[in-house]
Amino acid sequence: MQDFKSFSEKVENLKSENFENLALEIFEFQAKHNSIYSAYLKARKIDPEKINDLESIPFLPIRFFKDFPVVSGPLDQFEGFFSSSGTTGMITSKHYFWSEDWYLQQAQKTFEQEYGKLKDFHVLALLPAYLERKGSSLVSMAAHFIEKSGSEHSGFYLYNHDELFQKLKLLSKDSKKVLLLGVTFALLDLAEKKEEFPQSENLIVMETGGMKGRRKEMIREEVHQILKESFHVDNIHSEYGMTELMSQAYSKGEGKYTLPLSMRVMLRDVNDPLEWTNRSQGGINVIDLANFHSCSFIETQDLGRIDERGFLEVLGRFDNSEIRGCNLLVQ
Repeated sequence: MQDFKSFSEKVENLKSENFENLALEIFEFQAKHNSIYSAYLKARKIDPEKINDLESIPFLPIRFFKDFPVVSGPLDQFEGFFSSSGTTGMITSKHYFWSEDWYLQQAQKTFEQEYGKLKDFHVLALLPAYLERKGSSLVSMAAHFIEKSGSEHSGFYLYNHDELFQKLKLLSKDSKKVLLLGVTFALLDLAEKKEEFPQSENLIVMETGGMKGRRKEMIREEVHQILKESFHVDNIHSEYGMTELMSQAYSKGEGKYTLPLSMRVMLRDVNDPLEWTNRSQGGINVIDLANFHSCSFIETQDLGRIDERGFLEVLGRFDNSEIRGCNLLVQ
């Protein structure tokens, strides 16, 4: 636990120039104390002592979170776990956390760095499917945002679209900003209401991705165009996060994500997961330093691109990978 507190302080005070040094320090710690990651390194015949730069660090396939407790230390050090969403019969991921409060403070810090203080928002969370199960990190984060907004108007919505419509109408002339945070299929359901949504300069519509089998998959541009026209906004914002990561990235439009200081993305070859790509797009490998308690080096099943300005674009998922409903649209 003392190691976790030490790493948490280092992540909280992280500067970009110290990212690689801290990543290597966390790698050394996890290679020694994370039994699953250690076994993975051993199976690949990798000597941790010979790893001395980011490009050499092996990334753990995200599938391991479905089959094993990926933890760096005894399981009794952990408060609980977050679990992923999934359709019937699908194996879900579990991500054990050492401190839910620390996760929420980091989530708040990341959001406020991009958007300003939560106290300046009304937070309306449209999260059916997530609210209908236990263990969602997104619901935990949204509940924290609702509390920290301090607004009597903030709250969760399930399928009560009429009530949400009236709330948006009420707040359309309010001086505070309004964050409408919603799972994609629910935002589309809301957008299809016959009523004309009020225009508001302070409205931010943020989709978290995911159809969860409720609607046909659509390309991001099509979804965003429908939402922009319905809610009378210039851009649709997005959150890129997942159960297996403690950090989140945000896009203020066009699906281009700004990464927080605790995250870095590296692109692997689509045909050889053990090689880096020499192209601008490939499979997304994520370093999340906020995962110091579990595994900070995750090989996802997402495809992405890094543009000329350094923004991350999520392009979709590898063929035959399971649909994940929390963080992306098919591109």
